[in-house]
Amino acid sequence: MDVVVLNKRANQITVVIGEAVRNVQCDLTPTKNGQAYVGNVMGREMLFHRSREQVQADPDHDNPALKKSGTFKSI
Repeated sequence: MDVVVLNKRANQITVVIGEAVRNVQCDLTPTKNGQAYVGNVMGREMLFHRSREQVQADPDHDNPALKKSGTFKSI
């Protein structure tokens, strides 16, 4: 599964899942305890195992060359 990060902020991460015409956009929001981000895509839950503080400190926030990420997990 291809996952590309479109926008990353501490309060929301927007990702595109899939390729070409078969892609879906998903907004991930922090969990109540702030230790991960979750969202739903076509009935499946997506989970990003990074805390709000880690996302806020990520250096790739301003570098588009580093936006591709493989750390998402479909549950």
